[in-house]
Formats: sequence, C-alpha cells, structure tokens
Amino acid sequence: MIPLKTPEEIKIMAEGGRILAGIMKELVGEVGLGVVTKNLEEKAQDLISKAGAKSNFLGYDGFPSCLCASVNDEIVHCAPSDRLLKEGDIVSIDLGILWQGFHADMAITMPIGKVSAEAARLIRVAKKSLKRGIKKAKVGNTFGDVGNTIQRYVESQGFGVVRELTGHGIGRELHEEPKVLNYGKRREGEKIKEGMVFCIEPMITAGDWKLKKTDNHCFATEDGSLSAHFEHMVAITKNGPLVLTNL
Repeated sequence: MIPLKTPEEIKIMAEGGRILAGIMKELVGEVGLGVVTKNLEEKAQDLISKAGAKSNFLGYDGFPSCLCASVNDEIVHCAPSDRLLKEGDIVSIDLGILWQGFHADMAITMPIGKVSAEAARLIRVAKKSLKRGIKKAKVGNTFGDVGNTIQRYVESQGFGVVRELTGHGIGRELHEEPKVLNYGKRREGEKIKEGMVFCIEPMITAGDWKLKKTDNHCFATEDGSLSAHFEHMVAITKNGPLVLTNL
C-alpha cells in the first residue's frame, strides 16, 4: 500500500527538502579538482549537524557514511574514500537527511574540470530525463507513464537506463512504496494520487545498463561505462507535482 501524506506532513517534508537542498548547494561548491571524496563526507556531516538535522544514510543497512559519492562507472551507493577527483571525472553526490521525523533524499551528478563530450552529454540527458519524468508525475497518470517517459528519452539519446535500481516512496521511512521505475509502459502500474511523495531518480549509462556490485554497498556498470544519477523528492498535489528538493 502506498502511504498518502497530509498537507501538514507535506509541509514538514518541504521544510526538510529545502534544508537538504541548501546543504547540497554548499556541498556542490566544495566539489572540484584534487578533492578527496572522504573530505566531502566530513563537510556533509558538518553541514547536516549545523542545520539541526540528522543523517538518514549513516548506518542504514550498515552503510558507513552520510554521503554517497560515486565516480565515473560507479552508479550509486558508493561510500566516500581516499579517492582523488581528477580532470575528466564525473561524480554523483547522493545525500539524505531526517527532519522532524520525515526523510528527504536527493542526488546530482557533476563534471570535474573539462570532461569528454560524451560525459557532458550523459549528464545533460540524465538531468533532462528527471525533469521529463517529474512532469508526468501528476494525478491520474500512472508510474508507468513516468518510467516510460524517462526510458524513451534516454534511449532516444543512445544511453541506457539501469533496471535493477529504482526510485522510491519516502516519508517516515527512507524507502516506502512504491518502487518508481525509470522504464516501463504507458498506463501501466499504480495510479498517481494526491498526497503521494516519492523520489524520482534516473540512473543512466553511456553503455550497457547492466550493473555489478563492487563492494557491500556500491554498484557500478558491468561494462565499465560512465553513469550519471539525478534525484528529486516530489509531492503530488491537485495542481501538479511539487519538487521539494529544488536547488
């Protein structure tokens, strides 16, 4: 069953989303050439603490960090490390917080210095596919409409859509029903209703969409191709989708 949120609950989640977006904006300013990803973890912890929020990733299913920092072929769920960001890399930053009993979650992919034309286009397509998916997230449509829109656009640009990892409902739990697929068929799946809050998060690849696990948490592309990831938390209102994590 997909839980519905009251207007009061959505207001709290919107507060959390604004706080998270503010933290993410500051964190993005720290990303660049020569940065070690574990230093981004330290900065994220500091920003979350100063905001009066709590990390919802740290300790989740044993995850060792409050931040995911996935580089190049790494798709998602990669803990920060001693890895140095270098010219031509792309890095996906995924971050969440707990605010007044409700979770917030978002992700962004960034280029490091001058990147290849393919990498730059991959990032643009991933970001645009999220925007297109959000537009379809309205009362009366289905989750299949959202996934189909993302898939058709991404594949029309020559990229792949990861199948095994999906978006998700969010609220008092970090992961709630439904699974929000980034692929599918129009008019299939659950209907979208007012009061739903969920995360749409396209994860796309420059090569094959198949993935592999590189450690206990981190997923990477099986063929070593680049991957990009964007995520927003969206509330469904009678007037359309409301993005709660806008930068």
